[in-house]
Amino acid sequence: MEYGFVDCHCHISAREFEKDLEDVIQRTKEAGVKTLVAVTEEVGEFDRVLQLQGRYPDLVAPCFGLHPLQEGGQRSVNPQDLDAALPLFYKHRERLVAIGEIGLDFTPWCAPSHQDREDQMSVFIKQLSVAKELQLPVNVHSRSAAKVTIETMREQGISRALLHNFAGKPSVALEGVQAGFFFSFPPAVCRNHQRDKLIKQIPLEHICLETDSPALGLHKHERNEPCNIALCCRHIADVKGLSTQTVQIVTAQNALRLFPKVQTHMQHISL
Repeated sequence: MEYGFVDCHCHISAREFEKDLEDVIQRTKEAGVKTLVAVTEEVGEFDRVLQLQGRYPDLVAPCFGLHPLQEGGQRSVNPQDLDAALPLFYKHRERLVAIGEIGLDFTPWCAPSHQDREDQMSVFIKQLSVAKELQLPVNVHSRSAAKVTIETMREQGISRALLHNFAGKPSVALEGVQAGFFFSFPPAVCRNHQRDKLIKQIPLEHICLETDSPALGLHKHERNEPCNIALCCRHIADVKGLSTQTVQIVTAQNALRLFPKVQTHMQHISL
């Protein structure tokens, strides 16, 4: 393939990949994936992502971030969780391609109280300010909070952001497009056509590809892998009436505009 895939949001440091990581990486490369933008959810993962970059320097592009839900989704993030994370953002700033996975998750059973939402917002805004200071883009989770997430980023002066697995209304997405943000969709969209209207309305120049592996694969209870990225590429192409090659090339170019530090991973692509 002349143009490789960029998986703009995956959890390659997840425990689910520990036992057969070499095989997963082999399948990833065979599928034409050139870069894995590797996000974290908790501070305990930061070191693992850096180790994986050391092991696969031409493939793994690290991000650091605190997800709005911590301890495997058991509780909302709080400002104290930042204490251990903040020094590491600065210490490893040269190795990071983005700050993420950060964002807001206002799903009622995940953030039942007003205090939960306040804490999430506080941590989100702090990580946005770090991203601005370090001149890095952000890799963003927004569940049951699409509009407030986009509004917050606009208010904070964020210009480069990826809204991953976006499921908000098309009108809200278009506010993000207007702000210059990008949107990515995992293989799970192939089994649920609710997102087709959204994909149709977002210009291809604002779409990236992701797997969110090991979650959000084609089959609900099966581990997802980065090699499945071709599935979302094909689905987006079908929904938009375009060739898969066009979607692959444009989304790769979008990824490099969004994450300029990824260029070192994909020097063979000339924009």
